[in-house]
Amino acid sequence: MKKESGLFTLKLGAAICLTLFAGNSISYACTTKVGAVLPTSVDWGRPIAETAQFVVEQVNESGGVSGCNVEMILRDTQVDPKVGVDAAKALVDLDGVQLLLGAVSSGVSMPILTSVSVPSNVMQMSCCSSSTAFSKLAEEGKTKGLWYRTFATTGVQAAVGAKVAKDRGFKTVAILYKNDDWGQDLNRLITRDFTALGLKVTSAVAINDGHPSYKAEVANALSGNPDVLYLGLYPNEGTAAVREWLSIGGTQNMIMANSLKSEDFRENVGLKYLGNAFGTDTASPRVASADAFVELYKSHFGKEPSGPGLANSYDATMIALLAMEAAGKGATGDQIAAQVKRVTDAGGTPITADAAGFKAARTILAGGGNVMYQGATGNVRFDKNGDVSAPAVVWKFTEGGTKEIEYLSLTEVDEFIASMN
Repeated sequence: MKKESGLFTLKLGAAICLTLFAGNSISYACTTKVGAVLPTSVDWGRPIAETAQFVVEQVNESGGVSGCNVEMILRDTQVDPKVGVDAAKALVDLDGVQLLLGAVSSGVSMPILTSVSVPSNVMQMSCCSSSTAFSKLAEEGKTKGLWYRTFATTGVQAAVGAKVAKDRGFKTVAILYKNDDWGQDLNRLITRDFTALGLKVTSAVAINDGHPSYKAEVANALSGNPDVLYLGLYPNEGTAAVREWLSIGGTQNMIMANSLKSEDFRENVGLKYLGNAFGTDTASPRVASADAFVELYKSHFGKEPSGPGLANSYDATMIALLAMEAAGKGATGDQIAAQVKRVTDAGGTPITADAAGFKAARTILAGGGNVMYQGATGNVRFDKNGDVSAPAVVWKFTEGGTKEIEYLSLTEVDEFIASMN
């Protein structure tokens, strides 16, 4: 990727704080800060942060937010809840942000939301947290309307993962899942869906971070001699667990959550061992605005947006900044959050997801109108809990990255989930 100008880093303890300034020719008299808590120290996290910064650059090219230059202050969560909370606290307490972008893992987003965002009245917009625990929290009124996410809930990936197993004729399955909010939620849902489709779950084993070996956990999972292994893990522990699984004779039949859509995982495990490994992910709808995002991304970064969460990161950032524009200069987190419905209004004026679209939105919003955001993941619609739904894909690893095997439209996803219920 081409090197961006005006980037500097400052180490603060274990976290890395990056303040990035967009290179635009407009002279601003004021600056508006937004915070981003994203895992830049992992290979799949950096592009998510770079995509968010790309949106900030476009917004600044269009005239900024409420006439002010947008400064995105990025802190690395390291996919660690404690690091993530510390990073978010610094952004809110020291930098005074009213908007937080992130985090990626539900296990990091949840403690940030409950211990930082809600108590501090700061809006939080996540690109990539899928646990249904957020929906429950919102239903109980505990998010105070401050939480939104552009990534579909874990239920979509769980259902599609079960479909992959059923379609390929597997009868028994073992599950390895990350022992955090996301992994526990995924395990509960995927176990339910496997059972609904007539598959027997021989074991479901939790994997904790940072262990030198997962031999005992893997041996436990293998004890039932399953036809296929389901992996709800991230690349580091996923690599270690799969290596041990294969070394003791585990099957190469695997189904992977999108968290393993990683070059590091593919290279560290070895493509030759992943020939019968199928991944699942949510997807952008096959609409013009999604195609436009791909072309815009390729023009800026010189490559396809093939990593997880990139389209979701783009939309999360653009929608959050549109809401900030609608709320006006000096708006508080709850005031920004309240404007999300104005910028994702199905009856509003359609706008494109780029600098020209943001500029057009500014005029419409200033005149009291609403806009219909058409973005990288389509015409984004949030329900009362701040959730979205999405189409899905099944994918496989290739020498150059990943390849789509199957696409399920939003209608197909919803109908399949309904058929299991």
